Amino acid sequence: MPHRLRLSALEELWAIPLGRDPLTESLREQACAQSPRQALEAAVLPALQRPPCVISFSGGIDSSVVLALATHVARRDGLPLPVPITNRFPLIEEADEAEWQELVVTHLGIEDWPRLEWHDELDVVGPVASGLLRRHGILAPANSHFHYPLLEQARGGSLLSGFGGDELFACRSRPTAARVLLHHRRPHLRELPSIAFALAPRALRARVIAGRRPFHRFTWIRPTQRRQLARAYGAWESHQLMRADRAIRERWWPSRVVQCGLASMRVMAGDFDVLVGHPLVDPDVLAACADAGGAAGLGNGSRARGFERVVSDLLPRKLLNRDSKASFDGAFWTGHARAFVEHWNGRGLDDESVDIDQLRAQWSLNPPDPHSFIQLQRAWLASQI
Repeated sequence: MPHRLRLSALEELWAIPLGRDPLTESLREQACAQSPRQALEAAVLPALQRPPCVISFSGGIDSSVVLALATHVARRDGLPLPVPITNRFPLIEEADEAEWQELVVTHLGIEDWPRLEWHDELDVVGPVASGLLRRHGILAPANSHFHYPLLEQARGGSLLSGFGGDELFACRSRPTAARVLLHHRRPHLRELPSIAFALAPRALRARVIAGRRPFHRFTWIRPTQRRQLARAYGAWESHQLMRADRAIRERWWPSRVVQCGLASMRVMAGDFDVLVGHPLVDPDVLAACADAGGAAGLGNGSRARGFERVVSDLLPRKLLNRDSKASFDGAFWTGHARAFVEHWNGRGLDDESVDIDQLRAQWSLNPPDPHSFIQLQRAWLASQI
């Protein structure tokens, strides 16, 4: 297993990579020769040159932006059009994005649009995930297998995802202080406490941030490990950068969240000989956006404004300004997970770190907290030995 995929004990306990990846350097600060739009178009080109080019398309802003860019570049350069493929869950109302999907596909004039319908197959220990667990072990995030059927559809070609769009134009931390200090405006009285906290010593902010996060709700984690997790989380989150360009280069790109996610996709893509790309976290795109946006950021803290500046000619304004988002949690906890929990004897987990009874109680919820999903996968793997 590649080093980046080896989650630490604390990361497995709450199912999210944490902190900075020790193998990844910050993006160098240098003048970028490309505009953000040019960098994005260049980022989708290698995938288009290796057809079939599949787009993981949910109908959200990020995947719609990638689909629009790829379609535009393909038509401009006379390449085969990309194929959006959508996972659909007819039994999960909160996962329904059909209206947004159809808006985008119609606007772009796309005719080839496969939709894969799922019921319980993408459960965290269902048939798709279990095959991956046997082959590659634990991947982060726990729902990485969501893309596996799409990679299979792209066999021998390429796949583009919209991973990273939330942070590309809105990853600046301590926004209130940033707005006041970077724009040299007089603060409002109500903003003073936030600004004072933003300028406090990092050690103090780390303790406060650790105390604010409701780690007490992760009851399956033993108190000692919970305190360790809170300290680690506080230490990382207190390393906040008010300058958007520095936040992209020094915090977002080298984060464990980004690097583990990219590594998991590469591992899965290898099963089908697929070239996988993530234009919204492509290093050249990040550098171009950091350079163009400067301290305030290309979207000045707003993802919608950032995308409007770059791709407003390609997509409906209604989509770029939407503030809703689908939830797929229900697709990952179905009869497969419940059946395993019903017969689970507690084997496979470290009871010095995990409170087995509390974990069972969490898993009795429908659905349980997604932070517990990797513990289920770890227990399932142990049951296969």
